[in-house]
Amino acid sequence: MLNYFWLALVLLAVVLGGLDGRFKELTDAAFTSAKSAVMDIALPLAGIMALWLGVMRLAERAGMVRALARALRPVMRRLFPDVPADHPAMGAMLMNMAANLLGLANAATPLGLRAMNDLESLNPHPGTATNAMCTFLAINTASIQLLPATAIGIMAAAGGKNPTAIVGTTVLASACAVTVGVTAAKTLEKLPFFRVTETASGKRCAPPTAAPEPVTPEAKPLPAWGWPVLVLLLALFGFFFARLTQTGTATGQPFILRGVNTVSLLAIPFLLALFPLYAALRGVRVYEEFVEGAKEGFQVAVRIIPFLVAMLVAIGMFRAAGGVDLLARALRPALNVIGFPTDLLPMALTRPLSGSATIGLFADLVKSHGPDSLVTRMGGTLLGSTETTFYVLAVYFGAVAVQRTRHAVAVGLLADLTGMLAAVTICRLVFGGAW
Repeated sequence: MLNYFWLALVLLAVVLGGLDGRFKELTDAAFTSAKSAVMDIALPLAGIMALWLGVMRLAERAGMVRALARALRPVMRRLFPDVPADHPAMGAMLMNMAANLLGLANAATPLGLRAMNDLESLNPHPGTATNAMCTFLAINTASIQLLPATAIGIMAAAGGKNPTAIVGTTVLASACAVTVGVTAAKTLEKLPFFRVTETASGKRCAPPTAAPEPVTPEAKPLPAWGWPVLVLLLALFGFFFARLTQTGTATGQPFILRGVNTVSLLAIPFLLALFPLYAALRGVRVYEEFVEGAKEGFQVAVRIIPFLVAMLVAIGMFRAAGGVDLLARALRPALNVIGFPTDLLPMALTRPLSGSATIGLFADLVKSHGPDSLVTRMGGTLLGSTETTFYVLAVYFGAVAVQRTRHAVAVGLLADLTGMLAAVTICRLVFGGAW
């Protein structure tokens, strides 16, 4: 399906650009998007990937990922029945979901790419998305977010009296999106149109075989004196949590919100301290193992460059040709009937295509309507409960060279649509306003 979307974006961009005489804008958008895909996304992502996959390797070698997967095995087995319970993909997916929950995008993306690589090792049809991959992408494109930090920051900077009011509406709207996304993934995977077909030879391909890793000795049991060291680390971060939460009382925020803010602030430093320390206590050679994991992160970042260039160029051309504006004009009458504010339409259409453009549109919405208006709160909730679906699909599937995405595109867009409609409906119910 992604083939058709990509081709449609490019052809529509050329046609619309030609009709409006925007060939120069089309050319500039194509070259700018190609450059941005490499210089602004892929290269910075390489460093972040190297960091987090190095840390992830330490967690694996120390047995932390396996323990996490065992703890949540009943839930994960229902979501991903095709993945063995003790497979590394389970732990990687769990850590990705936790990072998304806390709004830690810099950690969530590398962990998600690692999970896709692990899922690809189980794929009997290389190049075709598995059911587990599609379900995992559905959860990623509609992940529940406890704190929509970007939207809150824009509203606060504009002088909003209660910018954190959208926290509850965002949680509810994103929960609706996740529910619909997962349900759609489980339903569509059974339809004949999306079912995996056999290869031309009529035989199933064998799962790809990776080069065997050098034998690594099992981690040693945690020594008796290791527990006090870990308790001391937890106590230290408990102290930091209490101090930062208390400092936040000057802002007048509720305790729960201050707590979520503090957890988001401390989460990455805590993980960067805990994983290497625990691994070292279990006898893992932390520096050597970290470097091995970091090598994998760099390789993944390089592999996604062609997929990023292809997707961002098509999106950039479509926007430059005025495609988003044309869709907005066409859909406005129908959305007026269901009570969807027309001022939110540009955000809604841009959100699956570009995160930075959507943030810019939201900032303009705040400026036009004020930070405490109903439409602004709808926009903030929409921003926090939806995702840049095409970017996520390009990055995640590009990391494992999947070209046949099956129902992943449909599920991602359906989850986005649910998040948008839920954002409008829930905000009307919570904050009031005429239908």
